[in-house]
Amino acid sequence: MSYLTDSPLTIEPLLDEVRSPERGGIASFLGVVRSELGGRAVLRLEYSAYREMAEAECARVVAEAEARWPVKVGLRHRLGTLEVGETAVIVIAAGGHRDEAFLACRQVIEALKRRVPIWKREHYADGGLDWVDPGALAPEQG
Repeated sequence: MSYLTDSPLTIEPLLDEVRSPERGGIASFLGVVRSELGGRAVLRLEYSAYREMAEAECARVVAEAEARWPVKVGLRHRLGTLEVGETAVIVIAAGGHRDEAFLACRQVIEALKRRVPIWKREHYADGGLDWVDPGALAPEQG
């Protein structure tokens, strides 16, 4: 299982991974490159990672959610250069009911942001560059 990819992300393959007749509740989160951060216009961003460590930590994050709730989790994170509007991360949790699917989906994205060694570099319209620590942002800013 590979959680990291250099290819554009689409939701359908992850839905296929988690769907089953006994899982009637499916919750998803898509993180999309936005056009501004902190009042600065964003042109694009770059994601990079220590792949072996990031893959292993993604596996732990998914396993923790699947152990806590009766769900199946799909997770993919894009690496490389992404333009505004492109999808950077997808999390899908499927369970028998919506509550466990929502809870697991939220736990996975929050743990991913805090624990997985994926780094984000933002390129701004004013010519500036910043490395952004997604784990340091408040949940509503991530």
